[in-house]
Amino acid sequence: MRCSWCEGDELYERYHDQEWGVPVYDDRKLFEMINLEGAQAGLSWITVLRKREHYRKVFDGFDPQKIARYDDAKRAKLLNDPGIIRNKLKVNAFIVNAQLYLEMQAQAAGGQGPTFSEFLWAFVDGKPIVNHPKTLSDVPATTKQSDAMSKALKKKGFKFVGSTICYAFMQAAGLVDDHVVGCTYKCIGAR
Repeated sequence: MRCSWCEGDELYERYHDQEWGVPVYDDRKLFEMINLEGAQAGLSWITVLRKREHYRKVFDGFDPQKIARYDDAKRAKLLNDPGIIRNKLKVNAFIVNAQLYLEMQAQAAGGQGPTFSEFLWAFVDGKPIVNHPKTLSDVPATTKQSDAMSKALKKKGFKFVGSTICYAFMQAAGLVDDHVVGCTYKCIGAR
């Protein structure tokens, strides 16, 4: 049994079963995930999920070193690519976020702050929050943790990191487990 939001689409079901809510600690993977959640803004996740492999291709495997150096020609090429969401603000956000990610990682390497993963996981005290929603309507769009994450990321200069985006990211990256009661994928430890 699965959460009803994914049923009826094989790609969505596979995503739900194998990825959604599974804790992710890898800095680069988290960088990819938060940017893709930002790309979702105003759209449904399935739209981005169907384009995810193409995003990975045209954004150099979400290598922040490469993305941070994108020039106007690369931006123009991306904005003409029908395989992604061609929104100038969202494309620019990937570039800005890559630059800020690299700053954070450099500071962490120098003992001046947390890694990207440590920074994000601090909003849930380093361990997943396991909720027990009975139905999808019991799942909030934001929480005090997503509000705090959004505020902190925005303070650093990150783009497309509003509280709703942050909460969706927290669910996707396993900082929060919002599988509904009865979903056989509920137990984090069983994955």
